[in-house]
Amino acid sequence: MAELVDGLVQFEEIVTDERVQPVDGPLGWPGYDTARTRAAESTGERESVVCGTGRIGGRRAVLIAFEFGFLGGSLGERTGDRLVAAHEAARAARLPVVSLIATGGSRMQEGMRALVQLQRVASESARTRAAGLPQIAVLRDPATGGGWATLGASADVILACPGAQIGFAGSRVRPADADPAAYRAESQLATGHVDQLVPPERLAATLGGWLRLLTAAGGPPAAVTPPEGLRTAPGGGPTAGELPADGWSAVQRARALARPRAGAYLDAHFEEYQEISGDRCGGVDPGMRCGFGLREGRTVAFAAQCGTATTPAGFRTAARLVRLADRLGIPVLTLVDTPGAANDADAERGGAGAAIADCFAAVAEARVPVTTLVVGEGGSGGALALCAPGNTWVTADSYFSVIAPELAAAILKRRPEEVRRTADELRLRPQDLVDLGLARGVVPTRLPG
Repeated sequence: MAELVDGLVQFEEIVTDERVQPVDGPLGWPGYDTARTRAAESTGERESVVCGTGRIGGRRAVLIAFEFGFLGGSLGERTGDRLVAAHEAARAARLPVVSLIATGGSRMQEGMRALVQLQRVASESARTRAAGLPQIAVLRDPATGGGWATLGASADVILACPGAQIGFAGSRVRPADADPAAYRAESQLATGHVDQLVPPERLAATLGGWLRLLTAAGGPPAAVTPPEGLRTAPGGGPTAGELPADGWSAVQRARALARPRAGAYLDAHFEEYQEISGDRCGGVDPGMRCGFGLREGRTVAFAAQCGTATTPAGFRTAARLVRLADRLGIPVLTLVDTPGAANDADAERGGAGAAIADCFAAVAEARVPVTTLVVGEGGSGGALALCAPGNTWVTADSYFSVIAPELAAAILKRRPEEVRRTADELRLRPQDLVDLGLARGVVPTRLPG
């Protein structure tokens, strides 16, 4: 175990009563007993997984480590026993579960008796999830078959080693003409199935960071104080705290390239943070940043739009973040900044309506406090989907509107020169939103230094 994670200390193996298997296993597979003996002699282990408790980065966790040298890290009945015991220990001690996965799948020498272990693993993972305990998977090379589809793909946070082979189908059973790149960690990251690629030398530090964030909720969740507004350049525009004089000025300020974006707020607000990536459905939206940050010793989840039109993958990723935070009892901060939901043909084919609806539902159903700060454009329902009802704040660089003033003017068949008047009529300025009871207040802007 220690050779897999530098910095792992105080590791204590979880001992289980090893079931006695008949010679050559439940199927009487010729030579199976000899193969198990040979695997034990070459690896020094009695099974394909080792489970125990230990500390990484000062945080205790239950660790599950696959030994690929033991029959390809395959899952058999005794493997299932160990995985069940690991999850039971995690729930009893209220500890997160970290799985270091390297497996080729279920053990064919045990047939269906091996395959049904996936049901046991899925059930235990679901119980641990229901108990509000985080699960982190580290995908090593290879991570295929049922081990990927249960312990791996079901984890809350999925890390992968660069270049690792990842996929439900192993190299010997996939179609002959299959693109091998599709089964690599880099492709799984690009298609939203993995959160981060982590080189082995950074694994201990990254795991330690995630364990700090996911186990530092800081007691019952309380509402988040919205971050202060920022200014990137003193004298480069309206003075700190100055509100826009009219609607079109508000729109121009929100669209200005020089104003702070989500990244500036995240960097200024959190001492450290880690990001998740992807919707687990094949999509990634670079314009939606989601993750967990540490603020004064307390963890806060965040979903931040970055000024682009939000795609279905972005809404699904935000919904995933909100539901994970809710299950772990972590308050949520959303940063709103989008001209609206993506409305091109790809977005419609990608299920834009359903994705937006799911994001609305995730925020509405959250039991933890959700706080929203509108930092730029608030473009219609694509922005509103991330807003906390009754707990939304705005900056002086923002606007919020049922529709963009240019589009409103077009619908009303007004001339282009009437867009400015239309913006005023929409009452979209920060102070208008407060007066209308849609925002709690304008967050003061501060100058650097």
